[in-house]
Amino acid sequence: MTTAQFDCQYCTASLLGKKYVIKDDNPYCISCYDRIFSNYCEECKEPIESDSKDLCYKHRHWHEGCFKCTKCNHSLVEKPFAAKDERLLCTECYSNECSSKCFKCKRTIMPGSRKMEFKGNYWHETCFVCEHCLQPIGTKPLISKESGNYCLPCFEKKFAHYCNFCKKVISSGGIMFHDQQWHKECFLCSGCRKELCEEEFMSKDDYPFCMDCYNHLYAKRCAACTKPITGLRGAKFICFQDRQWHSECFNCGKCSISLVGEGFLTQSMEIFCRKCGSGMDTDI
Repeated sequence: MTTAQFDCQYCTASLLGKKYVIKDDNPYCISCYDRIFSNYCEECKEPIESDSKDLCYKHRHWHEGCFKCTKCNHSLVEKPFAAKDERLLCTECYSNECSSKCFKCKRTIMPGSRKMEFKGNYWHETCFVCEHCLQPIGTKPLISKESGNYCLPCFEKKFAHYCNFCKKVISSGGIMFHDQQWHKECFLCSGCRKELCEEEFMSKDDYPFCMDCYNHLYAKRCAACTKPITGLRGAKFICFQDRQWHSECFNCGKCSISLVGEGFLTQSMEIFCRKCGSGMDTDI
C-alpha cells in the first residue's frame, strides 16, 4: 500500500502514524469508522465505538457495561442468561418470574432441572414422593387421594378394599353388597354369571341373582296372572293362605272389581267380592 493509498477511505485524511480500522479491505480513521459502522447499544442507545467491546445477541448489540439483567441489574457478561419478551434476565430472575413453582415445597423449579407434572401441577423430582413411604414416585403408577399421592403398594396397604370374588385390590369404583366390596366386572349373577353392575337384581341366601334367574328359580307366582311376584320398587302384593297375587291382580273372579282392602269370599281356587259371592257355597 503506497503512501497515497494509506488515507481514510471516507474522509481521505492521512492515516500515517494514526490508529485506523480495516473494513472490507479499506482503511478508515477511527472517527469515520465509528460514525459509519458502529452498532448502537440496546440499553443506552449510544454507538459502540471501535475501542469498546461489542456484545451481540440475536442481532442486537450492547456495550459490555450495559449488558445487564433488566430486573436485578447484575452484569450478564460471561454468565448464563435467558430472554423473555425481548428482555434479558439472569437465570435466577428468569426462574423467579417464568419458571413453575413446586406444588410441594413452593420453590422455583429451575430451568434445566427435571420436573414432574400431574393433574396440572408441577413438582421437583425429589418432592414428588409417595405420601406414605416418602419414596420418589417418578413415572411409576400412582393413585391420588385428597391426602396426597401414593405408590400402588402403599395405597393397597393403607386404603385398598379387596374384591369379595377375586380377592384382588379394588383401586377405584366397585360395588357394595352385603357389606362386602366387589369389582364391577366381578359382581355377577349367581345363576347365569352375567354382570349385574347396571342391572336390577335380587338376593337369595346372600347371593345376587339377575331378575330372570331369580324369577325362574325363586319368585312366587301370582295366582291370577301366573307371572312372578318380585316386590321390586315397592310393588305391593297380597298373600292369602298359600297363594299370592299382584295387588292389581287381586280382583273378583266374576265382576273383576278390585278386592284390595275389601272383604272377599273364596270358592275353590276363586275369589269373589261379597256381592258376587252371595248365594254361592263359599268360604269366608
